[in-house]
Amino acid sequence: MSSEPPTPPSELPADVVDTLGEYSPALLRRVARYAEELAEYREREACLAEKDDEDEIEEHSDDLPEDVPSKATITIKEINNNRYYYWQWREGDKVKSKYKAPVNSSE
Repeated sequence: MSSEPPTPPSELPADVVDTLGEYSPALLRRVARYAEELAEYREREACLAEKDDEDEIEEHSDDLPEDVPSKATITIKEINNNRYYYWQWREGDKVKSKYKAPVNSSE
């Protein structure tokens, strides 16, 4: 073990470094366990949110309007607490959308 204290990560805010510097070894270990559990929780939540976003994107169907390309998918957008289906596709650097229908409230 080094006789010097560890160097904190540069992205760690100074006030956090100062606060941690005042903690006992036992409390630092509890903080470390909590931080690890919190990181796992947030990663799991982000994964679930990503999955929910993917679930909202449906495969295109055979009833494509003439001005919507076959590569378009259906997405759900929420506007003023109302949900709507939109055809969505990419043209170059732009994402294009076209209204399809409201989402049935029973879904």
